[in-house]
Amino acid sequence: MEHSVLGGVFAAAVTPLKANFAPDLAAIPPLLSFLARRGCHGALLLGTTGEGPSFAQAERVAIFEAARAISAEHPGFRLLAGTGTPSLEETIALTRAAYDLGFDGTIVLPPYYFRRATDDGLYAWFGAVLERAVPEGAQLFGYHIPGVSGVSLSLDLLSRLAAAFPGRFAGLKDSSADLEHARALGARFGPALVIFNGTDPLFAPALAAGAAGCITAPANLYSPELRQVWDASARGEEATAVQARIAAVRAILDRYPPAPALMKALLARCAGFPRWAVRPPLLAVDAATEARAAAELEAAGLLPVP
Repeated sequence: MEHSVLGGVFAAAVTPLKANFAPDLAAIPPLLSFLARRGCHGALLLGTTGEGPSFAQAERVAIFEAARAISAEHPGFRLLAGTGTPSLEETIALTRAAYDLGFDGTIVLPPYYFRRATDDGLYAWFGAVLERAVPEGAQLFGYHIPGVSGVSLSLDLLSRLAAAFPGRFAGLKDSSADLEHARALGARFGPALVIFNGTDPLFAPALAAGAAGCITAPANLYSPELRQVWDASARGEEATAVQARIAAVRAILDRYPPAPALMKALLARCAGFPRWAVRPPLLAVDAATEARAAAELEAAGLLPVP
């Protein structure tokens, strides 16, 4: 299985759920088609915004299978799978399943229950996943989101994995929300590792530091703006006004957590999708909260237009 180097604007896609919290598999291809038409190069299934840790292994595989239908309508649309769990064996099984289904890459959280894991322990854990689940030509990306996972992926750890598994350990989704860390990644690795930025206000600076793209929640609705920034960077230009718009959007959205619930409410409100549920312990945003968020976005001239 050969995959070209990944990059561009990826949505951290929501996961459509029925009222009984079961995955709405039939709704996944239309959602992905919507993202593709609005400029996304691809999508991450079952990341943080996709509520990945809330799903059992069989549910995750069924979601991955449903997503494959996007290739018929948008053959260039790239699919990434969130496969990290605290269980080594389950992570290996999910990661292998994603590649077997033809996904372009996997985004793997560290074993987040074990917050005192050392670099040596994390190297052993990721090494086992890479050895047993990632075929030659496939690409695995670490997921650095220490504010949520409680586990940091150090630059030295990334160097060790890249040296031991060249090509297969392809890079990182950096959701540290730390511009200095984004710059350190670029200075340390340059183009040797593919870095996806996960913090919208830092997108343009991260691209300038060498990032290859982004994977973010607002891309579910604001991918045209993110795509403008990425396209401008590819041309060697700046998109200061659009980047400021993206930062303003994110600042408003962050006032109304959790992100999966708000994204689903806004997708229903602005793009005509069903009002998909979120799985407990997350709760849907209530009508008043949704109205306040929409009013803030509209007052700032930021309400998305499909």
